[in-house]
Amino acid sequence: MPLDRVANVLAQHVAGLEEKGTAKGQEAVVVAVLPAAGSRGPRFRLKGEGPREFIRMNSNSYLGMGLRPEVVAAEEAATRQYGAGPGAVRFISGTYEPHVALEGRLAEFHGREAALAFSSAYAGMVSVVAPLTTERTVLVSDELNHNCIINAMRLARPAEKAVYKHNDMADLERALSAMKGKGERALVITDGIFSMRGDHAPLPELIEICRRHDADFSENVIVLVDDSHGVGAFGRTGRGTEEYTGAPPCDILVGTLGKAFGVNGGYVTSSAVLIRFLRESSPMYIYSNPITPGEASAALRALELLDSTGGTALLERLRALQQRFEQGLVRLGFETIPGAHPVTPLVVRDTARTRALVRHLRDHGVLATGLAYPVVPRGDDEIRFQINADHTDADIDYVLDVLGRFEA
Repeated sequence: MPLDRVANVLAQHVAGLEEKGTAKGQEAVVVAVLPAAGSRGPRFRLKGEGPREFIRMNSNSYLGMGLRPEVVAAEEAATRQYGAGPGAVRFISGTYEPHVALEGRLAEFHGREAALAFSSAYAGMVSVVAPLTTERTVLVSDELNHNCIINAMRLARPAEKAVYKHNDMADLERALSAMKGKGERALVITDGIFSMRGDHAPLPELIEICRRHDADFSENVIVLVDDSHGVGAFGRTGRGTEEYTGAPPCDILVGTLGKAFGVNGGYVTSSAVLIRFLRESSPMYIYSNPITPGEASAALRALELLDSTGGTALLERLRALQQRFEQGLVRLGFETIPGAHPVTPLVVRDTARTRALVRHLRDHGVLATGLAYPVVPRGDDEIRFQINADHTDADIDYVLDVLGRFEA
């Protein structure tokens, strides 16, 4: 067969990953979701595990929106009205009223002029960086930025690239100074929340540095922030890292609908001029189907729930649960990275021990994900716990009890 020789090479590659303990392996298959009841939050059943129930501690659904009846009902109603799929890319025949309503509400939520929805935040990031990068553009990026930023920069063809040390603003300033005269446009890119660690970018200082260097580039220093883990889960009203740090609005903000909003898709919000430019030039907007009308309606309903007094209360509950878990880790003697975001890492620094701890958790009905190189830097092996607002105090205490019974 035509793939016989390359198949051997690919199989050896996968075997090497398994031998090193860095293969991601077979995904768990969820076969049932049991709603919250009494003192416990939602539980999940997995294929091959019979009637066993699991607490999910590795979900980005920070507010539990994906299981809220109002959000599910909004998706079902729009699906009945418009059908299951969009039918085509938007410039041909794929834009529906829910897409337009969602984009308008997202722009309003973030205090911007316009927004543009994508099939995912990953697609949004690639579709911003690629068309904004010319042969006279320089790209500057934090060393711990998400894979979508790394790959977007690989796909772009800038005049120069620079990577500064994680959250090191002096190193960012050095990088921008070194780029002077090498490009007409500079694009400084950072995560708002760094997804593996739960820490955040110092946006006020970062934006101030970029403004100081703006005159060095004839087409500006543009600040692009991917706050996919921040929006909906961070800040008093869920407006993300900008709100939490008191930063002025960045030039371009990328967010997701697939984490705190509990649905699917991503978006970019900025000035009306920039969003119009992206509609005409972003490859994954022009040539790829949008999210479905049902997903757009569900995301809009989730946004409305967040932007209400009930949403503020939900965020307060999320913060209380996160602090309960973080304090419990410290009390048990585990290493963590303190913070206010629901990503709460248990830093292990050993691949074999990380895998053993993940197995121990699963054996006791807790789903958690271990992370090793290259997902995290060498020696930073961790288990990334993600607290959700539909967890309960009893859930948190149970997971801490399981961790406390682990024997290396």
